[in-house]
Formats: sequence, structure tokens, C-alpha cells
Amino acid sequence: MASDELFGALPAQSKPQAEGAPLGAPRLREPERDQIALRAVDIESLIGEAHPARLFWSYVEELDLSELENRIKARGDRPGHPATSPRLLVALWLLATSEGIGSARALARLCDSHDAYRWLCGGVSVNYHMLANFRVDCADLLDRLLSEHLAALAQAGLVNLATLAQDGVRVRASAGAASFRRQATLDKHLALAEAVVEDLKHEVDARSNASNQRARAARERAARSAAST
Repeated sequence: MASDELFGALPAQSKPQAEGAPLGAPRLREPERDQIALRAVDIESLIGEAHPARLFWSYVEELDLSELENRIKARGDRPGHPATSPRLLVALWLLATSEGIGSARALARLCDSHDAYRWLCGGVSVNYHMLANFRVDCADLLDRLLSEHLAALAQAGLVNLATLAQDGVRVRASAGAASFRRQATLDKHLALAEAVVEDLKHEVDARSNASNQRARAARERAARSAAST
């Protein structure tokens, strides 16, 4: 609503008249809403104790990622900036994949704006290129890890792969939601998880809004679930 519509019915106000000659323009503290404000944030309190991101991180902490860590060149006294932890990147892609996010651009935005992803990052900055390169360069290992862990999470009831597929991820007929419902075994979870991971992988470099739409759908489901409890 425009300000003239909201306040138009109020009587006109005359400006106060200054006494004596003005001494120049007044110095005022006016709001500046286009400035960037730096705020202290308690990262640990960004999410609750029962948030799935904590479980995902605990899960990833137990993984043997030596295959990825052995590729890092910055070691000991060698020159070079410290590398971003592969464990963090795996955790980010695991959480993203569980929410139907395959786009590295969408994931990068979430790392700046969404508390769960900010909590995972713990103050470590990531960007689109880093996320995309990691997903592509480590595709074979990540495909396996993401599929296995999504299947395990689905088996534990923490991820609904059938719902994820319904949010727009295309899956092969052999691993469709119907067969998933008929026999909810780990093998079936794994088959559907592999199909979801494979389809999401094609969105890594995409500029489509599909990942954003799935993220919104996941947040809306969580909000409805929280409101009903």
C-alpha cells in the first residue's frame, strides 16, 4: 500500500517555524538501509539440538575420507592456503541432496542465507565454483557416498526419498515410488537413492530454479509438520 493511501485521510501538518535565523542544515542521524551491517553470530545456536544437520555432520565425521584428503597439496610447511575440508563439502552436498538440491549455485546461496547450512560451514566460506568443482572432480566417490548415506537415512526414516522424487526429481521406473512403497528394504532405498543422486548431479551447473523449488517445498513441509505438533 502506498504511503498516500495509508496516511491520506490524516489532516495536513504544517511545518514548525524556526525561531530566528537558521544556522545551517541540521546534522541528523538518518536511517541508511543500503549499508552492510556486520553482526556477531553464535553459530552453534543457529539450529536446535535435534536438527538433522547435526546428525548429518556426526555421520560424516565417522567417514574415512583419506582418499579425498590425500589429494590436498597444502601440507606441513609447504606453501599454499589451507584447503576447505572435504568432510565439510561432503556434509553440505549430503544435506543439499537430501533436500533435492543439485545446483551448486543454489547450494552456495544457502550457505550464505540458511541457518542449517551456515551452521555446517561454521564460518568457512564456500562458493559456487568450489562446490561445483568438488562435486564434478569427486563424482565417482560422492555418488557412492551420497547414495549409500541417503539410503541409510531413508531406512532410518530421516529422509523420504519418495517425497523427494515427487518434488521433481525424475527417477528410473525400476526404482519408482511404487516399488519403494511395496518393499521398503535397504536395497530398495539404495536403488531410489542412486536414481535421485544421478538426476540431481545433472543440475550441478544448471541455472534452473528446480533446486530452489524443491528447497522451498522441503521448508514448507517442515513448517507444516512443526505447526501440527
